[in-house]
Amino acid sequence: MIIYFPLIFYGDFQGITIFPFIFIRYKHLKRNKILINHERIHLRQQLEMFWIFFFVFYIAEYIHNLIKYKNAHIAYSEISFEKEAYVNELNLDYLKKRKFWAFIKYIK
Repeated sequence: MIIYFPLIFYGDFQGITIFPFIFIRYKHLKRNKILINHERIHLRQQLEMFWIFFFVFYIAEYIHNLIKYKNAHIAYSEISFEKEAYVNELNLDYLKKRKFWAFIKYIK
């Protein structure tokens, strides 16, 4: 379910997924197939990791990357969940063929 809720956003972020919802910053983004596909990839990741473990690993990976790179933007972009979503967001059929725990191949 896609929900327009601009109050939770800061910076350049346009969408966030917290199973089972996709929150978007602007109403017109509901029509942005690439953004919605990116967020649906996160929905699948969250399902596979029983939601809470997704966030535990996401935050742990972000903190590890922040220590390693000393740069918040790089730390975010190096999170395996984000790498999988960004690499595959243009492939609107990706989720039909995606393998279970596919994000693992993006871990450094």
